[in-house]
Amino acid sequence: MVVCGLLALLTGSLAAAPLRPSHAQHAMVVSLHELASRAGVETMRAGGNAVDAAVATGFALAVVHPQAGNLGGGGFMLFRRATGEVHFVDFRERAPAAATENMYLDAKGNVIENASLIGYKAIGVPGSVAGLVYAEKQYGKLSLDKVMAPAIRLAHDGFPLAWEDADELKDEGLGKFPASKR
Repeated sequence: MVVCGLLALLTGSLAAAPLRPSHAQHAMVVSLHELASRAGVETMRAGGNAVDAAVATGFALAVVHPQAGNLGGGGFMLFRRATGEVHFVDFRERAPAAATENMYLDAKGNVIENASLIGYKAIGVPGSVAGLVYAEKQYGKLSLDKVMAPAIRLAHDGFPLAWEDADELKDEGLGKFPASKR
């Protein structure tokens, strides 16, 4: 694999990041969190290819920075093999089967504020896990167990929580529902 990109819906912090070009002779893993990037590097050093590294990074992001690696969302993966063959995996979340064109409108046809952002009607059918597993099984070299090992270790052993990540947990929207308020 020459190039592999794991594209997911990211927070606005990526857009504000300054550009600092970097180069590598053989491979490079980049994500929004150092520990997730290390998971990808560890996977490549274990004999994995770029897809293995992207999947390891994606699952690790789900642990250390869920806003970027959320298991409840979706994403895309675009990569080019050394042969020149290009592959695209679409694992975006999908609308629920019961979704309707008027589900965010009140009885008068007016948009219900934040109905598409907060609450059970704002939830799509996740595609992340299925998409990452599919990419790994179709294009990866290592077993799924090996690729997920860094994320499992991070979840089991814990890791330092950045202030910014802790601040995200204070989101007012989370306090509106008993389950997320806990």
